[in-house]
Amino acid sequence: MARVKTGVVRRRRHKKVLKLARGFYSARHKHFRKAKEQLERSLVYAYRDRRAKKRDFRRLWIIRINAACRLNDISYSRFMNGLKKANIELDRKVLANLAMNDAAAFASIVAEAKKAL
Repeated sequence: MARVKTGVVRRRRHKKVLKLARGFYSARHKHFRKAKEQLERSLVYAYRDRRAKKRDFRRLWIIRINAACRLNDISYSRFMNGLKKANIELDRKVLANLAMNDAAAFASIVAEAKKAL
């Protein structure tokens, strides 16, 4: 059986990993084995946090909507219930943006939600 030499293939594989590991601390961007270990861990974090980001933003939007609702004398849950009953289909991202940047428009939406209750 012929002997297999991996010089070029190994170098390419190492360079690919080390390129992805740029910016890592200490040996983790210099040494292949440490870089590979850290890169695997980092990719797991990236995968997890792409999903967590969606939850975090939803939480932030709910906090902002709730704060604006309280200024308009209604609770968040009653406001969302009123929106459903009034058939106003705005998502939380849009509502949070209105609450932050256009208080008058948000107040009119709250009035519609209160009327539907």
